[in-house]
Amino acid sequence: MKVLCITEESLFRPDAVRWRERMNLLQPMGDALVILPCSMKKPYSSSRSHLIFMKATKGIQEVIITSPFGICPRELEKTYPIQSYDTSTTGEWAYEEVKVVGECLKNYVADREVIAHVEGGYKQVCEEYLDNAVYTSEGKTTSPHSINNLKMEVKKHSRINRREKTLHMLRSIARYQFNSKKADALIQDNVKIIGRFDRRIIMDGKQIATLHFNNGLYSLNLEGGEILKDIGIKWVEIGFELKTNSLFSPGVENAHKDIIPNDEVVVLRNNEVVGVGKAVLSGNEMKRASKGIAVKIRHRK
Repeated sequence: MKVLCITEESLFRPDAVRWRERMNLLQPMGDALVILPCSMKKPYSSSRSHLIFMKATKGIQEVIITSPFGICPRELEKTYPIQSYDTSTTGEWAYEEVKVVGECLKNYVADREVIAHVEGGYKQVCEEYLDNAVYTSEGKTTSPHSINNLKMEVKKHSRINRREKTLHMLRSIARYQFNSKKADALIQDNVKIIGRFDRRIIMDGKQIATLHFNNGLYSLNLEGGEILKDIGIKWVEIGFELKTNSLFSPGVENAHKDIIPNDEVVVLRNNEVVGVGKAVLSGNEMKRASKGIAVKIRHRK
């Protein structure tokens, strides 16, 4: 589903605001970051420009600047809604865009060294909000001369191990989706990933979740629900035996306050996991509503 962001007011869309807020949960890898401009084509890595960039930046943490979402670390580029938004890329940025995106970028970068491969409004953001960035683009970001500058600068920094990069990607998605650093518990060091498109997350021989190709988000198995219960997030409490795949609001005794519609949640009875599924209502709405479905159950005991 396309997310249309064609006016400056899109900066204040709930999904854009939520994305920027949750970027504060993420941390970049390595000692340096490469800052890149966004592209019209999504995910970014399917665009011509980013295919060129990625050959030069392989093994280094990349972060893409974009309005209205602020930033997108490369590892989240296939995650909804960043993988499907549509906006103009004129290169000209309004004051409010520079401010909102710049603050988001500055918080993410923290004390890392920065290689900024940007022009136009993207460069304006970096110049106003980053203190010690090295700029590698001269005229056009995809020109041979600019790309060579980028390659030379990248060579000064150590590369990130492929396994570490994969684990970092999986944990970053979990932090974003579940809105908590505690969600790292879903991705242990011994986790196995099976599948080319939809990717099954296996831990200690059991599947805990599936990372979906179409939206870049996890759906949980019961074992994943056990982890959510243990870390105390995205839970829904009931007081009866769950016998159907629809949990109605009158049956909800309590629910985690941070649940929003479409969140993955774990259903508990007497502090035991009895199901996992997708929220239809927010946590507060579940507790107040007198009718309607609260959670669509995917797996139950």
